[in-house]
Amino acid sequence: MNTINEYLSLKEFEAIIFGNQKVTISDVVVNRVNESFNFLKEFSGNKVIYGVNTGFGPMAQYRIKESDQIQLQYNLIRSHSSGTGKPLSPVCAKAAILARLNTLSLGNSGVHPSVINLMSELINRDITPLIFEHGGVGASGDLVQLSHLALVLIGEGEVFYKGERRPTPEVFEIEGLKPIQVEIREGLALINGTSVMTGIGVVNVYHAKKLLDWSLKSSCAINELVQAYDDHFSEELNQTKRHKGQQEVAAQMRKNLSDSTLIRKREDHLYSGENTEEIFKEKVQEYYSLRCVPQILGPVLETINNVASILEDEFNSANDNPIIDVKNKHVYHGGNFHGDYISLEMDKLKIVITKLTMLAERQLNYLLNSKINELLPPFVNLGTLGFNFGMQGVQFTATSTTAESQMLSNPMYVHSIPNNNDNQDIVSMGTNSAVITSKVIENAFEVLAIEMITIVQAIDYLGQKDKISSVSRKWYDEIRNIIPTFKEDQVMYPFVQKVKDHLINN
Repeated sequence: MNTINEYLSLKEFEAIIFGNQKVTISDVVVNRVNESFNFLKEFSGNKVIYGVNTGFGPMAQYRIKESDQIQLQYNLIRSHSSGTGKPLSPVCAKAAILARLNTLSLGNSGVHPSVINLMSELINRDITPLIFEHGGVGASGDLVQLSHLALVLIGEGEVFYKGERRPTPEVFEIEGLKPIQVEIREGLALINGTSVMTGIGVVNVYHAKKLLDWSLKSSCAINELVQAYDDHFSEELNQTKRHKGQQEVAAQMRKNLSDSTLIRKREDHLYSGENTEEIFKEKVQEYYSLRCVPQILGPVLETINNVASILEDEFNSANDNPIIDVKNKHVYHGGNFHGDYISLEMDKLKIVITKLTMLAERQLNYLLNSKINELLPPFVNLGTLGFNFGMQGVQFTATSTTAESQMLSNPMYVHSIPNNNDNQDIVSMGTNSAVITSKVIENAFEVLAIEMITIVQAIDYLGQKDKISSVSRKWYDEIRNIIPTFKEDQVMYPFVQKVKDHLINN
């Protein structure tokens, strides 16, 4: 059980989204939200406050008479429920609800407490709104996507419930839930913020951490296959470069490989005895994709950690407009809804995950090309050369998927297009960036799945399963439980999908 109170950590956020922990709202939060609601209701009586008694966006110059102010909020929600494309996954939609719930709980939005209560019920009962990938430009926040959340809260629209897409009224009746009643500015408060891009971002970071772990394990295993020397991930070498990420990756490699019987020490071979050959039989050093793992994955690690920190700051921030300040008895108008922080971080994340994917693709190519590894048959073909194909077919998939991620890694952050009668003259495109990053992450799992199938095939060809480290042996056994050693050609797509699912879920 996680209680929404003063600060929600990323770890707690992930426990709710991925661990299905329940949410409770503390009395502190209920009182804070209620105080903000009551203050705004009184304060707005004889003042011009955006979105309470004015129109929206470029129509803010029009006063809305008191008798129409509640209907104005419903009009806003319904008119902006205009998303298209694929629905967000239920886990991303759930993350968006939690991110919005947390920011509204800060007491800077003037919403009625019924809003946060119903949102917590949706999370706890695993009811997620139908939200589409395409919509807001991420500047007045995720206006379109969050409108689909608000639509559900007023009892309309559609939801995903027990694996089915169903009308909201049906599900509310089954669960005994009642829609909120708009009181002052619940429409604007719900849709004016960065919660969808932030929620997707949290899901992306969660999976990015898994990708980094699998990439590191794969890299270690390939170094074992070729019986590489240990100096490229040694503490002595890596401490001469002052990047924390590089040092941490190298340290993890040493830990993963600590009980391997295949990794060699340079002093036992190239540094021992008299070496008089004109052409050395021993390979002096490995290709970059094996030797430079700390330098390549180090920036990936540091970027993931930085993105995680920015996300945690964002979902613990007020990203609304205007901001209700009960303490100073004031309402401030500004642009906290702008999604540039998340847009930039998602662009950074997709770039480093694409680089991770490129590393996996190059390692795969190394294994499949017998001319460069000088160790394995072409395409790690355990069958008859010329008659069987080994891993030849799936390399095409890995290569094309990596190329797609390279293209998708162009930044959204600098692709602002003015809209809304130029009221929104510079925007973040943060949700687009987060959605594209999700695709890049999914691509990475596919390429890693192909690489890891190839690695276990190579281990079997070389007869090394009892010589590899315990870390490598553990995941080797996991993959072998999914796909047996094969010499004859297989229909590969079901196996790749199963291994991909394993990497995502473990």
